[in-house]
Amino acid sequence: MSDRSHERAPSLAEIEAIAEEAFAGLPFAFRRLCAGVRIHVDDFPDDATLDEMNCESEFDLLGLFRGVGLAQSGEPTTGQMPNAVWLYRRPLLDYWAEHDETLGHLVTHVLIHEIGHHFGLSDGDMDRIEAQADR
Repeated sequence: MSDRSHERAPSLAEIEAIAEEAFAGLPFAFRRLCAGVRIHVDDFPDDATLDEMNCESEFDLLGLFRGVGLAQSGEPTTGQMPNAVWLYRRPLLDYWAEHDETLGHLVTHVLIHEIGHHFGLSDGDMDRIEAQADR
């Protein structure tokens, strides 16, 4: 058995690096349509986000898209913030610890899910796509 007493949980920067690598691995056409989308990694969602999303716990949200999806966008308005994806490190690590998948796979899955909202897809749309892909 290996000694894991010196291992630690991945940092914010390490999760960000995993997300950047996952994004870089997506097809170019997909990435091109994401021009300007910012990717942020925080430990947890802020209190306002938790309230807005009706979360019972700070661990309920793995990621979040904020912005105007491509399907809904027109000309940007003055003061409009750029589209952004947030990944939440501590909930991701908690989920990872309880499931049998790699951290890279989980971060990639959540990132793609949130980018799906940038494309205007709903959670239901993405559930159907994932179900078809699993067949």
